[in-house]
Amino acid sequence: MSQYFDVGDETLWNPSNGAARLFLRHVRLYEQELGVASGFGPMENDECKIDPAVFGAFVDALLERHDRTRHAVVDALSEGFVATVLVLAERARVEVRRPAGGSGLEGLSDIQVPLPDARDRDTGLRERARLLRRAMPV
Repeated sequence: MSQYFDVGDETLWNPSNGAARLFLRHVRLYEQELGVASGFGPMENDECKIDPAVFGAFVDALLERHDRTRHAVVDALSEGFVATVLVLAERARVEVRRPAGGSGLEGLSDIQVPLPDARDRDTGLRERARLLRRAMPV
């Protein structure tokens, strides 16, 4: 059995029930953390409709939060989810606004010392999204 994540009549992803359930639980967690709606509706009859405009704002907020974090454990916990969201955003043709990124500690949260290199983090995230693209059936 599997479930469908759709924008209109187009299926963006068709994961197994377990993967879909876990992903949607992460979506709901991040909606609370960010204080922003995700655009993901409820899973009904094995289908979850996605509102692309709302989803775009969610992706922007998620990337902004990811960019402000400099903590290895937080990164490890969130990187797979963020990469999965990036793949879905690409498939939904949602324009992703990458955060500008700053220098120093200004505006950062959840930091640790020594700070992870921001360029390595972004490269790792893009690489994970590239690998997931092939592993996420449509």
